[in-house]
Amino acid sequence: MRNDILSSDASALAAAVRERSITARDAVTASLSAIGRLDTELNCFTAVLAGPALEQAARIDQRIAREEDPGPLAGVPFAVKNLFDIEGLTTLAGSRIHAEKPPAGRDATAVERLKQAGAVLVGALNMDEYAYGFTTENTHYGPTHNPHDLRHAAGGSSGGSAAAVAAGLVPLTLGSDTNGSIRVPAAFCGVFGLKPTYGRISRAGTVPFVGSLDHIGPFSRSVRDLAAAFDVLQGPDPRDPVCTKRSPDLCLPQLERGADGLRVAVAGDYFVRLGRPEVFAAVEKAARALGTSRVVVIPQAEQARAAAYLITACEGGSLHLPALRSRPQDFDPLTVERFLAGAVLPAAWYRHAQRFRSLFRDQVRELFGSVDVILAPATPCAAVCIGQETITLDGSEVPARPNLGVFTQPISFIGLPVVLAPVFEPGELPLGVQVIAAPYNEAAAFRVARQLEAMGVAKAPVAAVAQAA
Repeated sequence: MRNDILSSDASALAAAVRERSITARDAVTASLSAIGRLDTELNCFTAVLAGPALEQAARIDQRIAREEDPGPLAGVPFAVKNLFDIEGLTTLAGSRIHAEKPPAGRDATAVERLKQAGAVLVGALNMDEYAYGFTTENTHYGPTHNPHDLRHAAGGSSGGSAAAVAAGLVPLTLGSDTNGSIRVPAAFCGVFGLKPTYGRISRAGTVPFVGSLDHIGPFSRSVRDLAAAFDVLQGPDPRDPVCTKRSPDLCLPQLERGADGLRVAVAGDYFVRLGRPEVFAAVEKAARALGTSRVVVIPQAEQARAAAYLITACEGGSLHLPALRSRPQDFDPLTVERFLAGAVLPAAWYRHAQRFRSLFRDQVRELFGSVDVILAPATPCAAVCIGQETITLDGSEVPARPNLGVFTQPISFIGLPVVLAPVFEPGELPLGVQVIAAPYNEAAAFRVARQLEAMGVAKAPVAAVAQAA
């Protein structure tokens, strides 16, 4: 364990710390060393908190020495997308404008909860400006590179979060997902990711993008770690008015049940048209492993994506309208035009999109009366190259960045929980399968993802760039 600390998943690492096979300081030192060796190439981190991390690790080791409970994630290094508040650090949200703000006076709720569970915060991670993007090619702070091939993008907007886990810099990170910003980078980087039910994890202390669509969730290299983090993170929070009042439904104890008794289907129609053959092959591989050939149609998914775009543009543009008027030159060129366009969209379009949203939500919830889990592709292709402007979808050449969320947007539009399961083929970049469940049924998505992991269909190996180093 001492010789290769970060090749273990977070659960094994925490167990080793509790059993005193290693110390929390050992784990944090290994993480900081990996960041120092690899992040110059990867550009995952915008801030590394070595001093505070080592101090927190020392406190955990002291608790263990006193035979006190150090928490379920004792000594596990983690990092967060730089839209989460970290006490004493300015919250960048990927922007130049936010860099002028004072340091945060308190950690975000999600950061607090991981720390309370014994996890050790080692830094903040790169992202698309204000979470508006799918590639983490940030003009202000540079692009994050995919650890499986440095020429390729890490995905976004939580690209730093996914790449840091894939490279083995930390076993656990936090990101946000509005239209696919956890699922797209998890698929591109080949790691597990969770977009929970809307409101299931508190967003208090995070910079908003689209209030009615924003979700918070973790990344990891195992389903067990993902569930362990979710169990710590979920629960009511008076600091977030949209956070659910439901008591936590622990998912970690349910993992070993696998997919037994769950009704699994594959999304058809819209979800088998707008992508390259290999992304559909990945879904088919998962479906065969689970023994299902059932296909269901998610009605009006294309319209749902269009409505999600309208709501995103309107809410995002309105949020940033004062700065768009006073200092547009300080925005990332990759986001400013979309924010400006959204700020001037007619209010009637926004109202119509929200009315359609209610209808679409009812239709899809009715569908979950006959199935428990739906499988769908996560992205239309594997990771694009950094700087790539277009991709070909359904025979047409289209702009790459806005179209990487074709399969994720209809799902987050109505707040459904999704576990992203990474699928690898030899010599190829990773792909992702969305494991989608009904609201508040994260346990079903976790169970299916764990079944795929146990069968070797889904996996998240440490990327080649880290192995080479």
